[in-house]
Amino acid sequence: MTQALAFPSPYSVPSLESYIHTVNSLPMLTPDEELNLGRRLKADNDVEAAHTLVLSHLRVVVNIARGYTGYGLPQADLIQEGNIGLMKAVKRFDPERGVRLVSFAVHWIRAEIHEFVLRNWRLVKIATTKAQRKLFFNLRSMKTGHGHLSHEEIQNMAKQLGVKPEEVTEMETRLSGQDISLEPVGDDEEYHYGPIAFLADPHAEPDQQLEAEESERMRSDGMKLALDSLDDRSRRIIEARWLMEKDSATLHDLASEFSVSAERIRQIEQKALQKMKTIMGAGATA
Repeated sequence: MTQALAFPSPYSVPSLESYIHTVNSLPMLTPDEELNLGRRLKADNDVEAAHTLVLSHLRVVVNIARGYTGYGLPQADLIQEGNIGLMKAVKRFDPERGVRLVSFAVHWIRAEIHEFVLRNWRLVKIATTKAQRKLFFNLRSMKTGHGHLSHEEIQNMAKQLGVKPEEVTEMETRLSGQDISLEPVGDDEEYHYGPIAFLADPHAEPDQQLEAEESERMRSDGMKLALDSLDDRSRRIIEARWLMEKDSATLHDLASEFSVSAERIRQIEQKALQKMKTIMGAGATA
């Protein structure tokens, strides 16, 4: 079997624009070429055939990843996760079924991107079941306007997606919550108080306040313990990527800082996050 070959990733080129230009310039395969390559891969585990199949479909991943830009995650990360899905699809592709690879791969590409979004988007804590995940990723596309959903729309969505109407309402609130301004928005007297001034705290009892403060302290201590367990480079990467209030660093920024590839930074980041998750989980059960 031929030695494994590399293919471009969003982290192996100077910029995302360069990557997109590169993959869009790669030749597409004819149905006969795809069939022959698929047969070579299936019969002989031909790595060169797999490499060509992946290369010719990288542009598909870019197009799919563009549909997930509204979740505030780096486009390069979305593309990289989609590429993983593409490689899984190529590995499982059966050319004898009469289905083009692109049709088969779309499912795998989207599945990997979905998992990445759900792992990293902090607002999606309710998306824990298959139906709720479907709701999360379809709510925006199913809405017919920019306003809030009507009662009839909520009922119809709930029925189509197999969730409760209350879950549709809660998800819509979570997705649109950042558009609400809680602070005063003007200097006029009628705007002196913003909505935040009229929000009641349902947990205002002293014992509940103490419990909340203790819980927050434990989370903070757990985070500090997890960060302290990292080496200096890993800690710098986590803080720059996840703990900045604004202007978080990109993989390319950190790659330049440490004189390594962006892909290496991504690997260090993922390993550090997993280590922190393990430490914080152990602390929560102690």
